[in-house]
Amino acid sequence: MISPKEVAATAAKALDEKKGLDLALIEITDISTLADYFLICTATSNTHVKTLCDAVEEALDAKGEQVLNREGHRSGIWVLLDFGCLVVHVFTEEARAFYDLERLWQDGKRLSLASITGTGEH
Repeated sequence: MISPKEVAATAAKALDEKKGLDLALIEITDISTLADYFLICTATSNTHVKTLCDAVEEALDAKGEQVLNREGHRSGIWVLLDFGCLVVHVFTEEARAFYDLERLWQDGKRLSLASITGTGEH
């Protein structure tokens, strides 16, 4: 069993390796019982959304973490992957702007991904 932070780091690395854009990791432990972290990412197309989600599921599955729930897979503009301690949101650019989760969860603690992805903020 890996820690919630390791789950988030593994997912972030998978998104980064598949060219996910503008990754944002928000710690919500103190403000919600939904999860410990939200990881938000932008994809360049509906196909890219699927590729990014598949990469996250593969990476976490390899570490023994199964996706508990998947929402929105058919639409291709926003997919939510629930791993219990981590909820991954992969959006097209328009959908991310529309839903604006960073604003909705602004009380959460935004964490730097530079040390995880090795490429700095996107």
